[in-house]
Amino acid sequence: MLARWLHIYLSMISFAIVFFFAVTGLTLNHADKFANQLHSIEEKGRLDSDWVRSPDTTKIAKLEIVEYLRKKSGITAALSDFRIDDAQIGVSFKGPGYAADAFINRATGEYDVTKTSAGFVGIINDLHKGRDTGKAWSVFIDIAAILMTLVSLTGMLLMLFIKRKRVKGLIVALVGLLISYIVYTVWIK
Repeated sequence: MLARWLHIYLSMISFAIVFFFAVTGLTLNHADKFANQLHSIEEKGRLDSDWVRSPDTTKIAKLEIVEYLRKKSGITAALSDFRIDDAQIGVSFKGPGYAADAFINRATGEYDVTKTSAGFVGIINDLHKGRDTGKAWSVFIDIAAILMTLVSLTGMLLMLFIKRKRVKGLIVALVGLLISYIVYTVWIK
């Protein structure tokens, strides 16, 4: 039967995904226990002041600044923000469990960089949420959701074909749904 074949092989394909999201669901729910993994490093430096002095903000050497900061500070995360005001430039990089923020003095080219890492648990929590992970991971999360939906539907379909399990299975599914509804309406809403 096609439903059995789909359920078995989709379950095996998505096992690691389900396991990952189950574990990270626990780490997210108890994030306070992992808060001590947050580490920050501050660095100072100076870049070519000609890159930042121009009163015409379109002539600010944005690419050069970003690549210089990446090279000097070992930043690998994606650029998330580049802000220019009269006195300083702010450059932010973000990735899963990681952030780097640079503030550059436009008059002198001097800068301060603060790199913050949330450790392994921070990385997997951000992967779970899809925060600062990019387009590829977003597509991966969508595929994972589709796989888990198909596994759930084929499992339900299989259960409906087994006469001796059908009623008990539907009762258990309804009890699970009812418990979820009660928890939401009594303790959350």
